[in-house]
Amino acid sequence: MRIAILGAGRVGASLGAALKAKGHVVVFAVREPNVSAGFVTKTIDRAISSADAVILTTPWTAAEALICEHAPALAGKIVIDATNPLNTNATRLAFGFDTSGAELLQSHARHATFFKAFNVTGPGAVASPRYPQGLAAAFVAGPSGAQKDVVMGLVRDVGFEAVDVGELRAARLLEPLSMLLMHLEETGEKGRDLALVLGSRTNRQAEPCPVVNMEAREAG
Repeated sequence: MRIAILGAGRVGASLGAALKAKGHVVVFAVREPNVSAGFVTKTIDRAISSADAVILTTPWTAAEALICEHAPALAGKIVIDATNPLNTNATRLAFGFDTSGAELLQSHARHATFFKAFNVTGPGAVASPRYPQGLAAAFVAGPSGAQKDVVMGLVRDVGFEAVDVGELRAARLLEPLSMLLMHLEETGEKGRDLALVLGSRTNRQAEPCPVVNMEAREAG
């Protein structure tokens, strides 16, 4: 696929490297294409127009204005929001459980299709998603259908266990989850290179058959 990454910071660079290694064509969308740091770059509108999917990795303080400015170019595109809506001091989320940053961005670019993914994963997990406890999980929120299948496939290509958490409104749960991971990293008790590994008991016991009262059945 042709993928445009908006933002060439640590998260964007690590996602770009992982996806490029899987054969995807990755272009970084920047305001000044001559500043490349070794990556293929284009102006933002040119990168978006030639992409099958767009991944947003800018700081939240720049994300809303960027989406509003380039909403026409994003029409018809898959947009993967990897941001977290931190306040200007990066001390807490700017939104609560009644909405999410991803839903706000979707409202600014109504003709694009937004998904939330990669926001609960750091560059270390992207570079090496397998941990001693298992494969790191990456959660995906967004509308079901063929486009979501594409996003889930990209998540797997990066190397994560792709976990479908439902519609885009589930981003309200994923954004606070990123804050928990940041808190654990800041306290230092679990180290800095953290990821979430999802455990599941897949062997469900069969439900017992209903007991039939044969006497009552015959009497009826």
